[in-house]
Amino acid sequence: MEALRQRILQEGQNLGRGILKIDSFLNHQVDVALMRGVGAEMARYFGHTNPTRILTAEVSGIMPAIMTAAALHNIPVVYARKHKPITMPEPVWLATAPSHTKGGEVKLMVSPEFLAANDRILIVDDFLASGQTIDALARIVRDSGATLVGIAAVVEKSFEGGRAALAHWGVPIFAAAVITDMSDGKIVLA
Repeated sequence: MEALRQRILQEGQNLGRGILKIDSFLNHQVDVALMRGVGAEMARYFGHTNPTRILTAEVSGIMPAIMTAAALHNIPVVYARKHKPITMPEPVWLATAPSHTKGGEVKLMVSPEFLAANDRILIVDDFLASGQTIDALARIVRDSGATLVGIAAVVEKSFEGGRAALAHWGVPIFAAAVITDMSDGKIVLA
């Protein structure tokens, strides 16, 4: 998607160690029109899979997930929580993943009341890098008995190998923009 590619090149900051800062339009402040376009692209790509819910991780995956859900005729969005609120009943669907930006393990929890065995789940997240967070979300889908129908990300950092790491799920994977290199302070898009 060209508008996203241009924003990454104009406003994205390569912070080193594979970390891309895109806070001006997604990870802190959200450009709603841009995310609406990203959501429409994801919906076009995955509409034929007939998802019944979208699953994402809090916080930065929520906006692209909502925009995709709206474009898919307002299907529900479920987001995995990183901290269990007292209102979440036991037991929960739980998986862990290392966080590159947070520097440690992150727990992802989903209440079983929002994932059912008859659901068809599309995972949407902000980044596809190593694939470990998305893999944790896919494990939650598997453990719930639901069917994983696809994986979508706003930005893929292909040099981190996440797409290959997720291939074992056997579902289509889509990224609205793909970065192939971030060495030496560069941001190189496919």
